[in-house]
Amino acid sequence: MALKMRALIFVLAALVIAGCATTPKINWQARVGIYTYDQAVTDFGPPDKFAKLSDGKTVAEWLLRRGEIIETPEPAFYPPGYFGPIWQGYSTTSFPARFLRLTFGADGKLLAEKEFSK
Repeated sequence: MALKMRALIFVLAALVIAGCATTPKINWQARVGIYTYDQAVTDFGPPDKFAKLSDGKTVAEWLLRRGEIIETPEPAFYPPGYFGPIWQGYSTTSFPARFLRLTFGADGKLLAEKEFSK
């Protein structure tokens, strides 16, 4: 019984610690009109893509998370008494890249934000 209780306490402690490790999501709507391009470069580094529009607006795009494809082997079951090669299957999971696009006005202040996947 004591072993089960220790295991339960360990699992609960691990969940609490894991829950505290997540970073809070940025409230971009609260930053509209206040947040500047210079602050964005300070926070995220130089943008991966950048465009200055004819009306003075600036559109900048940052890569938040690289896309990746993960292949994992599926379990292979050998029939009893089988001696020979077996071709194991693979399952593929893909995660798209995540981007952040910020649009700044001619005064350098944030006008709009968009997160998207490619």
